[in-house]
Amino acid sequence: MSFLKDFKEFAMKGNIIDMAVGVIIGGAFGKIVSSLVNDIIMPLVSLGTSGDGLKNLKYVIVPAREAAAEGVAAVEEVAVNYGMFIQNIVDFLIISLSIFVALRVIMKFKKKEEEAPAPAPEPTKEEILLTEIRDILKNQK
Repeated sequence: MSFLKDFKEFAMKGNIIDMAVGVIIGGAFGKIVSSLVNDIIMPLVSLGTSGDGLKNLKYVIVPAREAAAEGVAAVEEVAVNYGMFIQNIVDFLIISLSIFVALRVIMKFKKKEEEAPAPAPEPTKEEILLTEIRDILKNQK
């Protein structure tokens, strides 16, 4: 569940740095993700849409007509292309998910680096002397 929670926080956050990183990584992964969507996922989805694909799904409001006689103008088709809209939503979700996964991996590596304890610096001569004085004072009480 933390994966979905992290993704929701990432998607809803308006942080400019996250957006800049997302744009850079999105550009780098753009061709790979487009190929994944167009060449693997959408052909599988088109099986459910009788092989027509999502891009061609539309609701025709006014069908196209050619000019039947002289003086009668041709009419272009007027349609709502909802299939292309669905295609773009699927593209966006896959791209944003791949960016999120890449950023999550990067952040895990970054956290591991931050968690590694830095070696303690050697105490100076003054610190050693002060520590000895403190110990002597404790023993006197």
